[in-house]
Amino acid sequence: MRGRFRLGTPLDPRRLGVSPGSSCLSHSRCCSRLRSLCGALSDARRLVSCASPSRSRSLSEQKQTRKILVAPAWPYASGKRHLGHVVGFAVPADIFARYHRLKGNDVLMVSGTDQHGTPVMVTADREGVSPREIAERYNALTREDLRDLGISYDCFTRTTTRNHATVTRDLFRTLYEHGWLIAQTTLGAFSATTGNTLPDRYIEGTCPICGFPEARGDQCDNCGNQLDPADLINPHSIIDGSTPEFRETTHLFLDLPKFAARLRPWIEQKSNWRPNVRNFSLSLVDNLKPRAMTRDIDWGIPVPVEGYPEETKRIYVWFDAVIGYLSAAVEWAQNRGTPEAWRDWWQSPDALHAYFMGKDNIVFHTVIWPSMLLGYGEGGQLGAGNGDLHLPDEVVASEFLTMEGKQLSTSRAIAIYVRDVLERYDPDPVRYFLTAAGPETQDTDFTWAEFLRRNNDELLANWGNLVNRTLTNAYRNFGEVPAPGELTAQDEQAFESVAAGFSSVGELIEQARFKAALAEAMRLSSIGNQYVDHEAPWAVIKEDRERAGTILYVALRLVDTLKLIFTPFVPFSSQKLHELLGYEGWLAGPLEFREIEEEGGDKHAVLTGDYSAWLQRWEPSDLPVSQKLREPEPMFKKLDPGIVEDELSRLDVA
Repeated sequence: MRGRFRLGTPLDPRRLGVSPGSSCLSHSRCCSRLRSLCGALSDARRLVSCASPSRSRSLSEQKQTRKILVAPAWPYASGKRHLGHVVGFAVPADIFARYHRLKGNDVLMVSGTDQHGTPVMVTADREGVSPREIAERYNALTREDLRDLGISYDCFTRTTTRNHATVTRDLFRTLYEHGWLIAQTTLGAFSATTGNTLPDRYIEGTCPICGFPEARGDQCDNCGNQLDPADLINPHSIIDGSTPEFRETTHLFLDLPKFAARLRPWIEQKSNWRPNVRNFSLSLVDNLKPRAMTRDIDWGIPVPVEGYPEETKRIYVWFDAVIGYLSAAVEWAQNRGTPEAWRDWWQSPDALHAYFMGKDNIVFHTVIWPSMLLGYGEGGQLGAGNGDLHLPDEVVASEFLTMEGKQLSTSRAIAIYVRDVLERYDPDPVRYFLTAAGPETQDTDFTWAEFLRRNNDELLANWGNLVNRTLTNAYRNFGEVPAPGELTAQDEQAFESVAAGFSSVGELIEQARFKAALAEAMRLSSIGNQYVDHEAPWAVIKEDRERAGTILYVALRLVDTLKLIFTPFVPFSSQKLHELLGYEGWLAGPLEFREIEEEGGDKHAVLTGDYSAWLQRWEPSDLPVSQKLREPEPMFKKLDPGIVEDELSRLDVA
């Protein structure tokens, strides 16, 4: 039986994608076998090299690194965030960032809460408090949600900082002076009952293009077209149902048609973009219209142009929100005492910029933000003639997540809030589900039955099972990493097959194919389970302790290697496994809040972390023989089927 066992078709060494810096097996009796394997792979990246640990680290340090900006969309600070939000901007971005850090790239992940705009004002009016109070409250709650979900920002800030206002005014003023912002008279919506400005997102009606009855005043979520409130058929206020009044008002418009000739070829060459992003963006560029970048409100960044008093005019929330990707990088550089460091990401043609969002935000990141960057050029106080600001390279937009057949909507009270979920479940099963079953390329329905199944039948039964039985058998019988004897062909093939995952999983993550990447990681875990099933160390140890030790050594090495491959997806359990294997220190963390004081004395908290302390890289690990193991404990909890009924009873869904 054992002689006929195969883990799969032998791999072409050129596909291994394993860094040459990892250490060989320590025990002398197996080194000769592995050295011969290394020799066979001399023209490719090796499965295992015979370098010392110190040499391994130096080789990792010698790798050419790339500056990578990871830019998750800015959530509104107007309410609690639900799973439909974080499945688009947070979890995919974190997988991407963690992977590239493990690869040794220089990652800067920045974002924050969008404190301005009419959603914040409406919440404030409803609760009878100031917009600033609402923004501060939900900034704190959002930071806690993202920290507890393990979203590893370098700087998660807010749009009410002095720094952000300075950067926003610089871009606005420069675009105005260059003629890209033009004054136009338009119809503004006002409440018939209060006389106040009605935010475009709080006016609904029938879409004049597709007939969708719940189109918003700025965009139809059904067909994706941009709209103005006056375009809607039978518009009404979602606050009190009244029909809005439309009055003439003057605003500054970004002259988008002037950018069409540059936008189209730029988008056309983005063959790496998801089809939904590229095709939708191309459909927009031939029909661009000037878009208003000011609003008739008194909450937001004042317009830095004469004739637009701050009492009645402020900069459009989406204009200043996308600038946050730049201003947060500037803030990060200032906070670490290297105020010009942001330029390494923003004014380098060799950098990589990856943006993450839901599909309803595509237009802002593929049309409006690139136009703003093109219009700004090298000018302005911030650019200072040091080079153009970098355009987006990757725009990763997820489809919508529905909930038990209903579209998630905070305003319609249909939501599964992040905080509520994390109070009842560990973060890694949530991250796993959102990745494995999320709306990567099509709308996906969240059901509690499927959440239960994914946790129990996949995460727990596959990866959790491999870890638990490997560590349990090794701990009970040896208490440490056992010294291996002679390796069999099956042992070597197991190493080779799993080590190939650094290439296969890594390539999929780089392509933003996170669902496929996680499925590949689970396939590799299945290979580990097949190996343990076939070799049966619990039975072998009764007759051959040395061979049982070798099997468990191989299994521990597989688990230790898979630990790294799973880290971008389920970082909390990977850290736990890191410690159970006897390691000290952090594998992937920690995240923390830090208080920042700006010039003038203003203080605010940011979500950040010191990720330079991460101990390992995207390559096979070096698990030392005789390293003491800690007493095993389950990686994941088995969920009771009764949670489905319990959770459904909590939902206020018709």
